[in-house]
Amino acid sequence: MSDEWDVVIAGAGIVGSACAKECAARGLRTAIVEPGEIGGGATAAGMGHIVVMSDSPGQLALTSYSQRLWQELSDSLPHSVEYERCGTIWVASDDDEMEEVHRKRALYASVGIATEVLDSCALAEAEPHLRKPLAGGLLVPSDAVLYPPCAAQYLVEEALRSGARLYARRKLKSAGAGIVRLDDGTELRASHIVNAAGADATGLLPQLPIRERKGHLVITDRYPGFVHHQLVELGYSKSAHSITTDSVAFNIQPRKTGQILIGSSRQYNAGGTAVDYQMVSAMIERARYFMPGIGALSSIRIWTGFRAATPDNLPLIGPWPEDKTLFLAAGHEGLGITTSLGTAQLLADHLVGNPTRIPIEPYLPERFVRNATHA
Repeated sequence: MSDEWDVVIAGAGIVGSACAKECAARGLRTAIVEPGEIGGGATAAGMGHIVVMSDSPGQLALTSYSQRLWQELSDSLPHSVEYERCGTIWVASDDDEMEEVHRKRALYASVGIATEVLDSCALAEAEPHLRKPLAGGLLVPSDAVLYPPCAAQYLVEEALRSGARLYARRKLKSAGAGIVRLDDGTELRASHIVNAAGADATGLLPQLPIRERKGHLVITDRYPGFVHHQLVELGYSKSAHSITTDSVAFNIQPRKTGQILIGSSRQYNAGGTAVDYQMVSAMIERARYFMPGIGALSSIRIWTGFRAATPDNLPLIGPWPEDKTLFLAAGHEGLGITTSLGTAQLLADHLVGNPTRIPIEPYLPERFVRNATHA
């Protein structure tokens, strides 16, 4: 059995779902292949932080672009997505980190993102459960949170309303040269095949420069008002982007339910989904350093997931140089929730030949093929 499509998307996580919605909305005959749950995998294991990050020009461009797209979409999101602009406070422990607050404020201002510098007293007033004294922080009011699995479900449903077809609980046996073969014998022919399989992207293309990074999350019982903003320590970026060591960082999110999501951890070479309680203990201790009272809260669930990381901490978006029919939308590491909509726009613009709203060059997969050739 063979079907003809303009685009076949492998994976219905948040990135693949966003790509499906955008491609279908542009009139492309779109198919989605998902072996598990929509919004499963890394999407279900993500915090759902819609955050602007500034560790590189490419990261700043894609996260700020994507955040604007989420803001434009927010009024259309169903209640189940739990979208809320609670803002982020980047917490500074000392005077040196306050220097980073001012640097970050200036950088955000250069791309039109409003922020507010909080001194020690203002920080304590905004978040009374933080330890005292802390030096201050940077409030980014435009940052938001949402519930990722329901966001992915919404995006798929929108794609289906625009004519897309979902091949649910079907595994890809192979994909390339314009042909996708499924485990039930179905053969899909497509002008474009989009590998949006996250940490599993290397299963279809083993030479991809993607490594799995395991993460843990803890969610508490309901404590309304205990936390008001997403709280992240300023040392988070350094910790998150280490490519050689395991790490934990203070990263706390309030949920609309009154629950509190506690992160975050990163591990390379940590196979299996089992909870590493030593890592969880380190994560909780880091949280208690900033917010001592969090240790008294009741946790109701701990789970793990795998992020897809690239060597330069930027995703792979665009054509794979070795196969003109194969495209990538993978390697987003911990920013797939934020950057899903921006990724979808860049990819769809590229597929239909439109100019992109931000340069696509920093994310093109050819950068690794080119570097490997010149090594």
